[in-house]
Amino acid sequence: MTAVLLSCALVWAVFLALHLALNGRWWPWLAVSLLPPLVLAAVPLVLLVAAAVTRGWAAGALAAVCLLVGWPQNGVNLRALRRRSESAEGLRLVSWNTQHWNQGGDPERFYAFLRSLTADVYVLQEYLNGFEGGEVWDIDDEERIRAAFPGHHLAVANNSVTLSRFPPAGPPVPVGVCSLRVDLRVGDGVLSTYNVHIPVQLTVTNPLRPAFLRDMRRRAAARDREYAALVDDLRGNPHPVLVTGDFNTSAAIGDIRRMPRSLRDAIGACRSVLPASWNARARLRLWRIDWAFTGGGARVGSYRFRDAEGLSDHLVQELTVTTPHA
Repeated sequence: MTAVLLSCALVWAVFLALHLALNGRWWPWLAVSLLPPLVLAAVPLVLLVAAAVTRGWAAGALAAVCLLVGWPQNGVNLRALRRRSESAEGLRLVSWNTQHWNQGGDPERFYAFLRSLTADVYVLQEYLNGFEGGEVWDIDDEERIRAAFPGHHLAVANNSVTLSRFPPAGPPVPVGVCSLRVDLRVGDGVLSTYNVHIPVQLTVTNPLRPAFLRDMRRRAAARDREYAALVDDLRGNPHPVLVTGDFNTSAAIGDIRRMPRSLRDAIGACRSVLPASWNARARLRLWRIDWAFTGGGARVGSYRFRDAEGLSDHLVQELTVTTPHA
């Protein structure tokens, strides 16, 4: 039994080594890295328990090493266990992938839900219509948006919508072809909001067909371009920043390491040990692919994921943010 257990631990160690070496560096590994991040903690933990029962100390030691080495990519938020008080101070922001902007739904219900979020700043993705696996259509719902949010400033570009009670400090700046930067005049300073939407990794089709690999390689190249454009703009930005949206990247996907080290993940302000934002319509949610980062002196006081009431497959990110000049 101990020999079988050691073999299982060795197989997992080899897989983990390949994952750490290839993840975010070799495009075909994108398909492998779609595994639920929690697997990177669950497998070595099961091996550790089995090793304790069978006294397979070699397998247990190897499993412990795998658990520690793979910990940063398992999505577990141990900071939620610390006792800390949430701060409601600062501006209230929501970030949400609307899943094709209410395509086929009731507009009144959709806009009523948005208004119920009562945010100072709305950062919304997928301002478009379309269907899985191909063509999308641009839409024009600006008149309805302005009517639903009087007193808000509206910026629309790159299939993104940013609504704010704070006036813009300049024109909106498209970042790549899928994200949008909007500089807001907050207090005596400027807060740069980045409305991010990184392309999805693959289309769910027959993986044995050559078209599947061609499509995945094309999407990997698009992801590379979007991340590169985002990081380049961030590095040249002198203002406090809030970077949030649908990254289509879990903790197990190496692409998230591309974000500048100067940014702080908002998850430290979240009270969930196993935070997940997708799939909002499923009972078991295993992936956090929607993120929020701050930098340049901007800080998050509270952060949580809110149910989207069946309107999208993404949960809503809700957070409060303070800036140095507010």
